[in-house]
Amino acid sequence: MNKKIQKIFLLGMLISSASVFSQIKEEKLILDRKREPEVKNIEKKKTSVESVKNYPPEEKSQQPVNYDITNVPAVSDFKTSAIQGEDISPKLGKDYHRNYAQFGMGNYGKVLFDGNFSYILENKTEVGADAHVIRTSGLKDYDWDSRSSKVDIGAFLNSYGEKGKFNVNAGFGSHDYNYYGIYSLQPAADINLKQQVQNITINGYYDHYSNDILNDVRVRTSFLNDKFDAKESYGALDINLSKHGLKFPIDGVDLNTDLGLGIETLNSKFDLLNQHQSNYFEGLIEPKLTFYKGKSYLMIGSGFSFLNSKSNNNTLTQAQTTNKTYWFPRAEIMFASSELANFYIGVDGGLKHNSYASLLQENPFLVSDQEIRPTETKYRLYFGIKGDVRQDLKYDISAGFSKMNNIMYFKANDLFDYNYTLNRSAYNFANVFSANYEDGSMSEAKASVQYFPLENLVLDGELNYAFFRFTNSVKVYNKPLIRGTLGAKYTMLDKKLLLGFKGIFSSGKDTNSFAHNVSIPAVGAPFYVSTENLDDKVSGFADLNLSAEYKVHKNFSVFVLGNNLTNNKYELHKGYKVLGAQILGGIKVSF
Repeated sequence: MNKKIQKIFLLGMLISSASVFSQIKEEKLILDRKREPEVKNIEKKKTSVESVKNYPPEEKSQQPVNYDITNVPAVSDFKTSAIQGEDISPKLGKDYHRNYAQFGMGNYGKVLFDGNFSYILENKTEVGADAHVIRTSGLKDYDWDSRSSKVDIGAFLNSYGEKGKFNVNAGFGSHDYNYYGIYSLQPAADINLKQQVQNITINGYYDHYSNDILNDVRVRTSFLNDKFDAKESYGALDINLSKHGLKFPIDGVDLNTDLGLGIETLNSKFDLLNQHQSNYFEGLIEPKLTFYKGKSYLMIGSGFSFLNSKSNNNTLTQAQTTNKTYWFPRAEIMFASSELANFYIGVDGGLKHNSYASLLQENPFLVSDQEIRPTETKYRLYFGIKGDVRQDLKYDISAGFSKMNNIMYFKANDLFDYNYTLNRSAYNFANVFSANYEDGSMSEAKASVQYFPLENLVLDGELNYAFFRFTNSVKVYNKPLIRGTLGAKYTMLDKKLLLGFKGIFSSGKDTNSFAHNVSIPAVGAPFYVSTENLDDKVSGFADLNLSAEYKVHKNFSVFVLGNNLTNNKYELHKGYKVLGAQILGGIKVSF
């Protein structure tokens, strides 16, 4: 019976390749190495390495926690490639060699190189490095250049001692691309639209095996600069103190106590246009008590933050300095009635620091002059249900409402001057965006599911709904109402062949845009006249992708990746079309 199901599923995947839709945003190569422990929303039962704090060091060293160069959503193994030049990559899992190098080529001048190496020393220490290079020649829809390339290299060290495990990793990334999304003006083909962003990260993590006083310590740092001399530095230190497993004077109830201490700094400086500068320092204290009875629990806590901020631009005579103290609620209760259904409800809040680096992850086509503010979630009320159905179906469904200040959204910029000339800077064609902030609320709903009908077949799906309402009724731009993913991984031929499918869907987005005409006065030079459309839209999309990798030899594989097979060049942002149909093939050497 299982063989019939496998054949039907394989036939369905082959048929679907003739009718797939297109592609989304940028994707990250999912490397076999993991860098930092990531908490997944849904974990495959009885197949994932169990995350237990208090098991013996020797056992922990035999089943080490892995670390990833990129944190990915719980149900995402690969994403599609956009104009920026990212790739998808099949992953054959832990049964395959952990060290590898792969090379691939495809249309649109797409070239991929990816490699990973690690070595375990005698003293339970593991060292390693990885590299990822991808480039594309871009679209031919434009007279001007839209090529892109991206390089990411990293190194890491994992050490497993008698009392705890330690990880440190360092990475360097360089993204070269063009502000090619020009939809109103028609510049010459040789116009310079280049942008380059470079980022260095250094992170450290120590996890104490016992939760007796010290739980874990985490250090995060990053340094960013771009072609237009923007500079940003970020640093954070988090210390978690805890005393777990305390007896409580109620039969069957245990008590965990935790205290989180942290500091976070963010400094941003821009040299273009208004030359925004900002400096943030946050100190935070997060105490909490958790009462357990079986798998049910009640958590009560608070979050206290002190924020010192200093901001300036070239229109201000002196920097504006503010100091503010925040209190955020923390509480959650879960009723673990059975494996089938666990109900939970809670409230939380906090500050999220919007950095230039994080904004570029959402939208790389930003002008190099941004106002940086943190988003304050005053409170978020949420509830949900999650559980396991026959241990082969896992689900998590939740909904919530948040009251927020400084909700970040992107708005398109006009020309920065109206001189009648096309000899302009790369960002001065109404082709860039800026972060804007408004107070308001967000209503959200989420659903995630993973299904394992066969030992060699994994199906997953995720759906997100987010509705924003601003207090002053300003229109919410460049935020889709609905986003979703569908995925599948199927291995066959004694795990020599891996077939992958990923579908990503999004509803349309409201956006503003600009049209330009030339005004010729009776006296003086001509100039551009701008008209803003406040009711423009970016259409939604449905994006399906296929991948395959075949293990010819224990040390040698061939792979092929298919993106945007229907050649649908929809826009990610106003003016920025994605690549058309893409096929990339290559070889992989494992050792």
